[in-house]
Amino acid sequence: MGRRGRPHRRHPGRLGEQPGPARARSALSGLHSSLSANARLQHALHPWTTYLIVPLFALANAGIRIDSGLLHSSVTSPVTLGIVLSCTLDKPLGVLAGSWAVDRVSRGRLRPSVGWGAVLGSGTLAGVGFTVSLLIATLAFTGPQLDQAKTGVLSAVAVSTASSWLLYRLIAPLPGPRRRQALLGDTGQLLDLDEPADASRDHIRGPADALSTVVEYGDFECPHCGAAEPVTRELLTTHPQVRYVRRHLPLGGVHPHAGLAAEAAEAAAAQGAFWPMHALLLGRQDHLDISNLIAYADELGLDVQRFERDLRDRVHRPTVERHMASAEPTRSPAHPRSSSTASGTVGPTTTWPGSPRSRRPRTPKDRRCPAVLSRMRRQPDRTRRP
Repeated sequence: MGRRGRPHRRHPGRLGEQPGPARARSALSGLHSSLSANARLQHALHPWTTYLIVPLFALANAGIRIDSGLLHSSVTSPVTLGIVLSCTLDKPLGVLAGSWAVDRVSRGRLRPSVGWGAVLGSGTLAGVGFTVSLLIATLAFTGPQLDQAKTGVLSAVAVSTASSWLLYRLIAPLPGPRRRQALLGDTGQLLDLDEPADASRDHIRGPADALSTVVEYGDFECPHCGAAEPVTRELLTTHPQVRYVRRHLPLGGVHPHAGLAAEAAEAAAAQGAFWPMHALLLGRQDHLDISNLIAYADELGLDVQRFERDLRDRVHRPTVERHMASAEPTRSPAHPRSSSTASGTVGPTTTWPGSPRSRRPRTPKDRRCPAVLSRMRRQPDRTRRP
C-alpha cells in the first residue's frame, strides 16, 4: 500500500512474472518492433543474397566450360595446383602464424578473442572466398591458363569447405573443457568486472544459483539502452537459468536527465519499486524531468514526499557513483555495457555503438539537486567529468 492508501499497481508483462510462451511471444514482438523496416528487410534477405544470389553471380561470371579435358590438364597444371595449395594451406597457416606472432610480440596483450582451434578454422574458411580470386585470375592469365586458374579457384572453395568441416568435426568430440579451450580460448583472461554482483546492494532478477549472470550498465536516457530492453526481456523469458543485474552508468554530458533518473530509480528501490520504476523510465525516455519523475512515483503508489526528499538531498547519489566507478575498469566505449559471468568467471564484454565513453566522475561538493529545489525548472545533471 502506498502512503495515500492506494495499492501498488501491477505491471503486466514485466520481467518479474513467470516466463512462459505468452511472455516469449511478447518479447519477440517487442524486439521486432524495435528494429527499423530497413533492418528487418536486410535481416530477411541476408541468407538469400549471401548463400544464393552472390555465388550464382560469381559462378555465372566465371565463364568456363568444365569438361574432362580441362580437368585432366588442371590436375597437372602448376597454376591450378599453386592456387589450390595457397588457398587451402597458405591461408590457414598465415592466419594462425600471424595471430601467434602478434600474441608473442605483445606478450599476451593482443591475443585472439577465441581459441586457437577457432583461429585455425577461420583460416581454413578464408579459402572459400572466390569472387575476388576470379577477378584477379582474369587480370593475370589468358587462354588455357585462365581456365586452369579458374578451375583452381573453384577447387579451392570445395577443399576449404571440406577441411573446415573436418576441423570442427575433430574438435566436437573433445572433452568439454578442452573443446571450450579450443573454441573460446582462456576465458580466465577476460576478467573485466571490477565489482562482483551482490544481492545486498545490486538490483537482480533471476535465481541466485543461476548458471550465468548478465551485468548491464545502462543510462535511462540512452536510446540504445531502451532498444536493448526487449532483448533483455527475451533473454530472461527464454533462459530461466540466467541472472540479470542492472547498474547505472549515466552520461551526464550527453544525457542531461540521466543522472537524476538513476537517482529516481534508487529512490524507488528504497520503497521496493525499483523494477516498476525501471520499466517506466526506459519506456518514457523523452520525459525524465523532475515533474515527470515525481508523477511516476505517484503513479506507482510510492510515498511521494519521501521520494522527493531523497532526490532533493541526493541520498542515493553515492550508489550511482559506485556503479559508475565499477564500470570504468571494463573500458567499454558505449552503452548499454554488458558482462556475462559463469561459475565466477566474467565473460567478454558486449557493447552497442552510439554513446561516448564514460569517465569516472568526481564527487560533487553539493549533493542537493537544483532541479528538485525549483520543482519545474529543468536543470542538466551536475555530474562533472574529469
